[in-house]
Amino acid sequence: MPEVHGNIEGIRKSVLDELKLCYEAQLEPDCFVAPELLELLCRHSAAMNREIALYITRYGEVADVFIGRNDSIDLPDLRLRRSQKRLSMIRCIHTHPSGTGQLSDVDLSALLSMRFDAMCAVGVSPDGRATSTQCAFLDTASAAGYVQTEVLNARKLPQQDWMERIALADQAYEAKEPDLEQGPEKAVLVGIESETSLDELEELAKTAGAECVLRVLQKRSAPDSAFCIGRGKAEELALRVQAANADLVIFDEVLSGMMQKNLEEVLRVKVIDRTALILDIFAGRAKTREGKLQVEMAQLQYRSQRLLGQGLILSRLAGGIGTRGPGESKLEVSRRRIRDRLTDLRRELEQLEKQRSLRRQSREKGGIPVVALVGYTNAGKSTLFNRLTGSEVYVMDQLFATLDSVSRPVSLPHGTKVLLVDTVGFIRKLPHEVVQAFHATLEEARLADVLVLVSDGADPELHSRHRTVEEVLDSLGATDAPRIDALNKCDLLAPGVDTLPGAVPISAVRGDGLDNLLQRIEEELDAGTEEVSLLIPFAKYALTDRLRKLGSVLSQEHVNEGVILRWRAEKEQIQYACKEGARLIQEEI
Repeated sequence: MPEVHGNIEGIRKSVLDELKLCYEAQLEPDCFVAPELLELLCRHSAAMNREIALYITRYGEVADVFIGRNDSIDLPDLRLRRSQKRLSMIRCIHTHPSGTGQLSDVDLSALLSMRFDAMCAVGVSPDGRATSTQCAFLDTASAAGYVQTEVLNARKLPQQDWMERIALADQAYEAKEPDLEQGPEKAVLVGIESETSLDELEELAKTAGAECVLRVLQKRSAPDSAFCIGRGKAEELALRVQAANADLVIFDEVLSGMMQKNLEEVLRVKVIDRTALILDIFAGRAKTREGKLQVEMAQLQYRSQRLLGQGLILSRLAGGIGTRGPGESKLEVSRRRIRDRLTDLRRELEQLEKQRSLRRQSREKGGIPVVALVGYTNAGKSTLFNRLTGSEVYVMDQLFATLDSVSRPVSLPHGTKVLLVDTVGFIRKLPHEVVQAFHATLEEARLADVLVLVSDGADPELHSRHRTVEEVLDSLGATDAPRIDALNKCDLLAPGVDTLPGAVPISAVRGDGLDNLLQRIEEELDAGTEEVSLLIPFAKYALTDRLRKLGSVLSQEHVNEGVILRWRAEKEQIQYACKEGARLIQEEI
């Protein structure tokens, strides 16, 4: 005989045996639920103070019996049809002990997600009698996707009428299958840090194309090792996720493979963490070959750490009768394939990095200084880059709109040529996989001669995000180059607002303050240096190559005696050049 499922701990065997009798029932075609079945459910529901649910098929058979808690019940997804767009041919009748028969949001969400023929709730009095009831049916014509009946007397169920409504709903869905794929994914955001951190997670989710339908914050000093938020909170969250009819849950913390597996089992929807969300955004933003390779590498590194065996299918070694084969588990095969692909990606990226290194050496040989725009994502770096260089780099008011680094020449006020580089934006909790995969790209910031830290002056989190940028730069080893703070969106600043001391106020959109910014860049490049003219005899011509590496060659002219260089360098380097045979002729020019 089939078993009773669910929360059966502590229930006497005699009670379970009596509930098993439900499986022997055979309902007539026009009977929604037999009165004797309803009486049995209500009596035991009141005695146990737990919800009980019946699954009844379109053929009048009881498919399953479940016992829940006093205020909820976990309903498995059971269908007699393969189509996900048709009715499941299963109706659910469940009790509400010591309550009314009014359907809850969780009940209605289960109706929509599991495509029940009908969802019916029955209120139960303390003495075990059915009090009131309400039923809901799927409806293609309704904006909500379903229609509800009034709350009725449970002793006067309109049995035949409700069965006819199921038949009409089934015909409607057969004639016009609804498109369940329309619209963005509905996401529930979960954090353990602060509302501010959840605000940023919501921005990331919107950038990835998801719609936030619920935010949950549980303050914790550290994540729970098994469920991040704790098992009890996870079970509570499962009901809220179901009520919100969400498609996925996004955690603001980094989840281990075991955490993710445990949470998906409890929540019964897709679960991802902040890192996976950022990598998904990166995958949609990468345009160049290098960017795509870097994103794929970061994704594979992330997945390789979260491969878990799923029972015998993935974790058992092949061997023995019926399982003899290569002697390698499916889990190990997956890991090996990821390792092989990572090796190929590293090889390709190394080749691209060599090309980048050659270009960098060519710039250094030409004495062209590099100025890198860095800052928090969506601070306006690309808009500023376009304004200064006349380029048309993709700009959009969203996180990580620009992923691939771009460089263009720019002239400073006194004619010095510099190479301006637009880098990938930073963010709090920048995933380690991203830093590792984008090492070559982020190295542009580490090797720049001047760093321009672009901040959104209108951002209420200005100071904390500015600290984040500085922390990321320090972690990259970009500590030697001088830094200039550029306070973007100065036209939106209210009087008296606390801003960054010493920052250059600019407006990348309107062009305000850009001359001052270029002047500051030139001052930083010239700081501690002197501009001189040197005569290098032809006998010492090899010295010119060394001087290009030690300073900036502004011009070069060949004369009868040798080569005249206009050169900017530190005082010590000028003294070195003179010792090696160069002659100062600044007075003579």
